[in-house]
Amino acid sequence: MRPVPALVLGFCMALLAACGQSEKSCAPDPAVASVSAPVQLERLEKPFFQIRTDGDARRFLVEHPLFANQFLQRRQFPSDDMLAATLTRLATNPGLQQLGRQTDSTFQDSEMLKNGLEGMFKHIRYNFPDFRVPAVKTFVSGLSQDMFVNDSLMVLGLDFFVGDKAKYRPNVPEYILRRYRPEYVLPTAALAISSKYNKKELTNQTMLGEMVQYGKSLYFAERVLPCTADSLLIGYTDKELQGVYFNEGKIWAHFLDKKLLYNTAPFTVQKYVGERPNIPEIDKTCPGRIGAWVGWQIVRKYMAEHPNVTLAQLMADKNPQHILTESHYRPRPRRAER
Repeated sequence: MRPVPALVLGFCMALLAACGQSEKSCAPDPAVASVSAPVQLERLEKPFFQIRTDGDARRFLVEHPLFANQFLQRRQFPSDDMLAATLTRLATNPGLQQLGRQTDSTFQDSEMLKNGLEGMFKHIRYNFPDFRVPAVKTFVSGLSQDMFVNDSLMVLGLDFFVGDKAKYRPNVPEYILRRYRPEYVLPTAALAISSKYNKKELTNQTMLGEMVQYGKSLYFAERVLPCTADSLLIGYTDKELQGVYFNEGKIWAHFLDKKLLYNTAPFTVQKYVGERPNIPEIDKTCPGRIGAWVGWQIVRKYMAEHPNVTLAQLMADKNPQHILTESHYRPRPRRAER
């Protein structure tokens, strides 16, 4: 996720038995529990909304230099005075203040958020011992950026995740908007962090390559958030998730019959892995990003077939054909019931 200026005021549990999925084990792993990954969580929306003058804003910038430099992109402004004036206008804007109150009401329990992040970071560090736990800040960005992550800083734009009760919501289609609820904060964070480890070939990008790339990210999120429902990781409704599991063979047959796996046309690839409300090329009820979901199933099958492969080794594997071939992924279309 590429950093962008953040100063614009704008805008399942799946039924596993029905899906044929084995239940996830949420029993604590003593080896993971023993990993140290302390979280420093700071709720910056609180001092932000105490800004009343440009002088207050300048003090805010001095007190939070990492946040100012990386998230607010301080260097893009001709002077700190101009950035301070922008912050003052935002902090005193009645609409943003209302959104801030709604955000605070939704995310009152900082300890719960901190514990969830710490559990995720423990799993990441267990699999990637060199992982540096970033400083974590929460903020009300005015619906300009939901998540910022790099090696030293994570910013959670909590105003994105307030949910249906928020007066102001992100200006995105409904099928994306439903993923902006409180329960999606951690899955969104895990997927963002996965990009640090998810290696890929930068040339000859095929449909299969993009499918497996997304599949590796989803598998990473699954491993570092082991008690999280598939529906929250992929962002499908329970009904959509049950449908794709039931029709997995039919979906895979479509990719084979249409000879899509090695297609390199960007527009065609994006039709299957990018954001869309549905994919009528398969069926009008088939949800968007189905290529990412199929890639996830390929990666899951590969890891089940190779239990000695570590998560780090999987994420470093740049060869999607190797992962597909060694997965022995061959779902069969179900026969129509009589």
